[in-house]
Amino acid sequence: MGKIKVTQVKSAIKKPQNQKRILESLGLRRIGQVVEHNATPEILGMINKVQHLVSSQEA
Repeated sequence: MGKIKVTQVKSAIKKPQNQKRILESLGLRRIGQVVEHNATPEILGMINKVQHLVSSQEA
């Protein structure tokens, strides 16, 4: 199972509460922060829900 790097590129201000919770569960708190996760279907689904707020790339 590969790794994936997720970077927050936009703010969560004025976004729905579920999107804020997804960012929090991914470990993202501020713009420019980078976290690394295993590329599981659960993580990929969360990234897909907030794809307009984050960028991702394989690590």
